[in-house]
Amino acid sequence: MSKLFSDENKAAFTGPLNVNNPITVQVLGICSALAVTSQLKPAIVMGLSVTVITAFSNVIISLLRKTIPNRIRIIVQLVVVAALVTIVSQLLKAYVYDVSVQLSVYVGLIITNCILMGRLEAFAMQNGPWPSFLDGIGNGLGYAAILVIVGFVRELFGFGTLFGYSVIPESWYVSNGGWYQNNGMMVMPAMSLIIVGCVIWAHRSINKEEK
Repeated sequence: MSKLFSDENKAAFTGPLNVNNPITVQVLGICSALAVTSQLKPAIVMGLSVTVITAFSNVIISLLRKTIPNRIRIIVQLVVVAALVTIVSQLLKAYVYDVSVQLSVYVGLIITNCILMGRLEAFAMQNGPWPSFLDGIGNGLGYAAILVIVGFVRELFGFGTLFGYSVIPESWYVSNGGWYQNNGMMVMPAMSLIIVGCVIWAHRSINKEEK
């Protein structure tokens, strides 16, 4: 039991959540972070999808790593990821179809997500299944956390809603004699880039001493 939760394994899980976050530190997965965060629900679903795929692809590649010829390792990794992405895509269409429509092609593009391929190549190919699983979960949740933050800010100030439900009183809006107006820029891709930049700045400022 102590080996399962050794310091190395704990670091593999907790590192990506903070000091080695894939978006704020490694600056990976930025494209999807910009594309699917106009609302909170698709941001959460995308983050969880990447987490599941990263964790299980890490485990599979870790189990196969000693049998994969070096010259075709990238092809094998892509096949494993593609199979998992297809499964997740079909599950989303079956159970949360409206969200799968919002995510559109970005679920399929998880196959080429640089976080995924980076963890397979840098970690799963050199470590056992359990550390690889923890690394995949940690990186997926670290990625998801940034998506949730950006999606929260964009939906709240862009639409005045969270999960599609209005959270700003109607009496506050200018159209009803109030003082508030939704910020249309929040739903534009350019604003997501600005928010991600602010999150990166805040994260690096807070963790300056640890780094």
